[in-house]
Amino acid sequence: MNTAAHLHTATPQARDARARPVIDIEKLSLTFETNDGPVHALSNIDLKIDEGDFVSFIGPSGCGKTTLLRVIADLEQPTGGRIAVNGMSPEEARLKRAYGYVFQAAALYPWRTIADNVALPLEIMGLDPKERAERVARNMELVNLKGFEKKYPWQLSGGMQQRASIARALAVEPKLLLMDEPFGALDEIVRDHLNDQLHQLWAKTNKTVVFVTHSIPEAVYLSTKIVVLCPRPGRIYDVIESDLPRARTLDIRETPEFLKVAHRVREGLKAGHSYED
Repeated sequence: MNTAAHLHTATPQARDARARPVIDIEKLSLTFETNDGPVHALSNIDLKIDEGDFVSFIGPSGCGKTTLLRVIADLEQPTGGRIAVNGMSPEEARLKRAYGYVFQAAALYPWRTIADNVALPLEIMGLDPKERAERVARNMELVNLKGFEKKYPWQLSGGMQQRASIARALAVEPKLLLMDEPFGALDEIVRDHLNDQLHQLWAKTNKTVVFVTHSIPEAVYLSTKIVVLCPRPGRIYDVIESDLPRARTLDIRETPEFLKVAHRVREGLKAGHSYED
């Protein structure tokens, strides 16, 4: 089953402006060949993500959330179907640095300061020192890390390290940000705070974001669109377009509108047999 709830209608001008999706996936599949036989990781994925969308992938472990994100990033190669990223192949998008990628762990080098960690991809790109410094300062301020430039990763909390990781991904100035469950290892209080900060960051930058999560409240709070996946093989069960206002605070989680969307996500996860293990 693959359904979508269109809870609001775009104007003709908005539809024209969003004519070409940032991510366009048709009939995509991926099968891993192993010693024990083929593993069907993804099957018959159809998905379009428009500019400025915040899209969450949610589902049980083993449903292909991260695998699908890695296909978008050209870190895994599909075995069937078609995918375009900004009108290019994922490989072209990767080579043109069209996206930033935030991993589950912050993956900061402990011997480099926070500023030097954020600057690392810019050094690889060969940008001159002045532009590097400007980008580092701008993006550290965006994630509320101004004043921590000379600290080392071990001197920062886990949440601050992840914010530094986000600043590093933003430093290459991508239009697309791919995030693989970046807050999953953090406690609930820190996670709520970072959800709020990430939502504010998205509102400021208007980036297109694809976000992997196991958390229903996180997915509903952050997203304009929620993609519910089910396992064996990984496939899309439901695509839910949220009509929650773009300007949000964490208090919205107590509203009937929020709970309605969360209920649909939960029902989709149940129907997709995510609780059978």
